[in-house]
Amino acid sequence: MKTQVNLKIDQKIKTLAAQRARELGLSLSAVVNATLRQFANTGELHVTSSHRMTPYLEKLIEEARKDYATKKTVGPFDSAQEMIKSLES
Repeated sequence: MKTQVNLKIDQKIKTLAAQRARELGLSLSAVVNATLRQFANTGELHVTSSHRMTPYLEKLIEEARKDYATKKTVGPFDSAQEMIKSLES
């Protein structure tokens, strides 16, 4: 049986939380239910934020993928010595 809960939440927090939930493919209701379920079952509340890549790292990865696609990379190598020889050339 489902029940309805009315909460007073700052509008900005609600909007940001709903946006984060959508990014994960979830509804805000699903996030609240999961959080309350975990708290009810364990008595613990865990709050985390996943790390995101910086724009700089995203650019480096994009460049590496382009280099790989256009065969501008070397390797794989069968040994460390083979890799060092390639780096020195």
